[in-house]
Amino acid sequence: MIDWKRSSWSRAAGALIGAGMLALSGVALATDQAEQRRDGRDAKQGAKQQARKDKVDCKAADQKNNAECRQDKRDTKQDGRQEKRDIKH
Repeated sequence: MIDWKRSSWSRAAGALIGAGMLALSGVALATDQAEQRRDGRDAKQGAKQQARKDKVDCKAADQKNNAECRQDKRDTKQDGRQEKRDIKH
C-alpha cells in the first residue's frame, strides 16, 4: 500500500514538473518574439526617420530633382522594411 502512494506522488510530482517546464519555455519564447518585434519596429522607425532627413538634405543640396529625392526616400524606407524582415526571421 505504501508503494502505491509513493508511486502516485511520484507521478504527480513528475507531471507538475513537466507542466512547469512547458510553461517556462512558452514564456521564454514569447519574450524572444517580443524582443524581435521591438527590434524590428525600431529598425523600421529608424529607417523612416533617416529617409525623411535624407529627402530634406537632398532637396536642400539641390543636386537632384524632387522625383529623384522621393525615389531615394522610398529606397531607404524599403531597406528598413527588409531589415525588419531579417530581424524577425
